[in-house]
Amino acid sequence: MDSRLFDALGMDIDPGILFLIMFIMILVFFIILIFLILKYSRLKVSYEAFMSGRQAQSLESEILSLFNDIDRIKKITEKNKRDISFIIDDLKETYQRVGIVKYDAFKEMGGKLSFSIALLNDNKTGFILNSVHSSDGCYVYTKEIVDGKSSVSLGDEEKKALMLALQGDSTDFS
Repeated sequence: MDSRLFDALGMDIDPGILFLIMFIMILVFFIILIFLILKYSRLKVSYEAFMSGRQAQSLESEILSLFNDIDRIKKITEKNKRDISFIIDDLKETYQRVGIVKYDAFKEMGGKLSFSIALLNDNKTGFILNSVHSSDGCYVYTKEIVDGKSSVSLGDEEKKALMLALQGDSTDFS
């Protein structure tokens, strides 16, 4: 097939091939159009579900309200962080390390009524409370502990209670 237009332009192209290329392009564009129409309809359904029963102004105020809520939550979270940090600092000074040793102070007394208890904070500072039970009565005394050490000599049970407290083992009733 000859074309006067192509001949005038000096091109030797068969118009049938040109029509075939144009048909394929129209077909591709048609498929893309169908794809876009489907996407648009899904987006429109989602939009209508989102906007159902709401005015644009009320939706804007709801979004602003959510931002205010987020700001309040941020402030509360920061306060909670400070409070938790304060509590953790306070816990370092509480007696958390405990060591207890029960023993018989005198051979004639049974039942392990005497005991040594070491109470230490996180800095390994605290005291040892020693109670010695005898047939004459019960005697209680304390010894100060600083950095895991006592400035006064400790008895065997007191040393054991201190060691248990420092290790975190807690009790020895043997």
